[in-house]
Amino acid sequence: MTESAALLSDLCDLISLQVDPATMPESPYLGLEHLEPGRLRATGFGRASDATSLKAAFEPGDVLYGKLRPYLDKAVLADRAGVATTELLVLRPKLDVSPEYLACVVHSPAFVEFAMQGVTGAQHPRTSWAHIRTFEVPAHDRSEQESIAKLLWSLFDLSMTTEQGIATASSLKRAAMQQLFSRGLRGEAQKETEIGQIPESWELVPLGQLGRIGNGSTPKRSTGAYWDGGTFPWLNSAKVYDRDIRDADQFVTDVALKECHLPVLEPGAVLVAITGQGKTLGNAAVLSIRATINQHLAYLQTELEKAEPKFVRAYLETQYEHLRAVASGGGSTKGALTCGFLRGMTVPRPPTIIEQQEIAEVLDVLDRKIELLGRKRDVLDRLFKALLHKLMTGEISVDDVDLSALPSIDGTAA
Repeated sequence: MTESAALLSDLCDLISLQVDPATMPESPYLGLEHLEPGRLRATGFGRASDATSLKAAFEPGDVLYGKLRPYLDKAVLADRAGVATTELLVLRPKLDVSPEYLACVVHSPAFVEFAMQGVTGAQHPRTSWAHIRTFEVPAHDRSEQESIAKLLWSLFDLSMTTEQGIATASSLKRAAMQQLFSRGLRGEAQKETEIGQIPESWELVPLGQLGRIGNGSTPKRSTGAYWDGGTFPWLNSAKVYDRDIRDADQFVTDVALKECHLPVLEPGAVLVAITGQGKTLGNAAVLSIRATINQHLAYLQTELEKAEPKFVRAYLETQYEHLRAVASGGGSTKGALTCGFLRGMTVPRPPTIIEQQEIAEVLDVLDRKIELLGRKRDVLDRLFKALLHKLMTGEISVDDVDLSALPSIDGTAA
């Protein structure tokens, strides 16, 4: 270790005090589920009364570090006293160390990598205090620590404020969708139907009445004639997250289009993920390019004189949970939607294309707001991670950084 470096053990002590949560049932409880990767603050708390067995006690200003699967990058600064799972190491900053700075240290990419080098256990890899205590960081006095922490925490708080804006806009969109699909744009009288209340002038139709429905396939990867030099876009279910699909990552050849079950889809097709891991199944997107798809996607090649594709997508978004419930088949974790189900699925339809387009335009405004905020959050997150790495390795100093162009938390220039 050089004279200009400090060990993690120079910055903090491990606190090993354990308590019975039954003796303090009203105290906050922190489990790994309350920590999100890369976040400096907990996303919530449980209650000690819900915990069993001995738990780690912590105080305000302690840093709680997740030793299980350290690649998950879970660590938070405690803003109150409480108890925590013993999967969290309680690190108490020394008197001359900024708690906010210490929280940043254990989120640095170099620290995460170092922690991984000391894991044991194949099924449940854990690092240890004995290992991470030897991690080296550039030595900074308290004033320098506070300057670094202030800069990084300001970026983090701005990112979290932006994320809250996304949540607010998303909530507004959900409320708008509920209103639009039950009352329309003109607040007309309603009628009761099998899918709930809809505007009196609207009708219910099977989705299959709005266009052709089918799915695609995956050409054999071992057949070079299907893939080598391919130029025609081929999409998998991950692309539904784009919502408006304007490009592709993979391409097939004309030979594949002729010999395999690959529909040639035109712009305006609505795609639905009919299988998928995690949250994929049930998501919908509108195609803005000519493309083909794999077997995990279904398509509605919309007849544009009958339906506005973005209106159809918007309604399918309101049915996300229903689609997933149908796919699960009463409990299966490997369920799927079928093209047959989608053809018969009942959807509401306004009497004119113009009204469908107007509704789609209203929702587009909210979608653009959400998309813009999402891009802003992503930029802030990348900037936070880049500066965290460079500041913690000593590659740059706070004086080298100018964030004056960024908005502050209240929306003004920083």
